[in-house]
Amino acid sequence: MKLGILAGGFGPKASLNLDAIHHAEELGFDSSWTAEAYGNDAVTMATWILANTTKIKAGTAIMQMPARTPAMAAMTAMTLDHLSGGRFVLGLGPSGPQVAEGWHGTPYGKPLTRTKEYISIIRKILAREAPLTHEGEHYTIPNTGPGTTGLGKPLKSILHGNPEIPIYTASISPNGLRCAGEVADGAFPLWMNPERTGLVSDHLQEGIAKRSDGKSFDDFAVQPGVSVVISDDLEKARMPIKMNLALYIGGMGARDKNFYNDYCKRLGYEEAAVKIQDAFLSGDRGTAMNAVPGELVDAMNLVGPVDRIKDRLGAWRDAGKRGDVTTMMIAGGQPEALRLVAEEML
Repeated sequence: MKLGILAGGFGPKASLNLDAIHHAEELGFDSSWTAEAYGNDAVTMATWILANTTKIKAGTAIMQMPARTPAMAAMTAMTLDHLSGGRFVLGLGPSGPQVAEGWHGTPYGKPLTRTKEYISIIRKILAREAPLTHEGEHYTIPNTGPGTTGLGKPLKSILHGNPEIPIYTASISPNGLRCAGEVADGAFPLWMNPERTGLVSDHLQEGIAKRSDGKSFDDFAVQPGVSVVISDDLEKARMPIKMNLALYIGGMGARDKNFYNDYCKRLGYEEAAVKIQDAFLSGDRGTAMNAVPGELVDAMNLVGPVDRIKDRLGAWRDAGKRGDVTTMMIAGGQPEALRLVAEEML
């Protein structure tokens, strides 16, 4: 089992807990991860981490595909790969229709088709075997559509890219996981119950079965996020996680198109998912938070007294031995929490 640290949060001011990242690096954590929504961007934060560390990898979980052309994402990945000595991991995701269309002003389109085209284009650029061409539903390169000059021509990257740069995708829906298994090197299922990993791994393996490059599930990275909060007050430890779950299950998407709400239902909490969403969308965030079951928090995270966390780590250890989880991406800045997980898992 490898460990990663979720390094950046969202708020009115861009900030990184470099002390926590340095602590994780010293403890032997393999990677650190940044994110973006509609404020800070993931790339600048990943760059900042790479410039201030020497061993730990930095990856994006995720860079939003609607925000960048595939060529721009490839340029970013190649540049950071060169400057960091191979410590950058490219994590991508389609985001959601509210952000794609409401923030980036880009049609959401078909997210899985976009993902497959996007990764195909990046891999062509990194391989540098021929000038870039692509003919697809979302991208045409060179572009010959309305408003073009007709002067575009296929180009080959000036930089010599590394075809081995890992490409991961954010995936929680069955079709999204199948897509990740088919075209990516790893997946970020935002949350996971280590005792119900089949909700993720079964769909990944269905996608992997379609590959033509010989890669198997053993070659594939599975990296769920896991919050760790040490406290003798169990309910107090659960509260910040309940707030986060209420936001995602209740408000990260429209009523009829919320991937996180759907995933909560597949995890076995259909009634709670409905209550959380109803309360959140009506503006009652307190009720939404209180509707998050403590059992749901405990199933996917590590909270409470030290002995309780150590006991729960056994399920994660077993999931790692089965190959269903390759990296636990730890959220939470408590130095003692990072040390506890490192001592138990590395």
